[in-house]
Amino acid sequence: MLEATCLDADPEAFFPEKGGSTREAKRICGACPVRSDCLDYALTHEERFGIWGGLSERERRRAKRLTA
Repeated sequence: MLEATCLDADPEAFFPEKGGSTREAKRICGACPVRSDCLDYALTHEERFGIWGGLSERERRRAKRLTA
């Protein structure tokens, strides 16, 4: 995923402390050309932490339930 917009971003933005803001990570993901690939990876590998493909862990769980 060499085209990922997040390559040069601060990784801390994608793994905020509990209660921390996810706004910056989601903004970066919003413009990313591989956003759907990233989200697919997170769903397939059941990533529990961080922002992947513009979604938080809670949002990914919800999306997975809706597609099941």
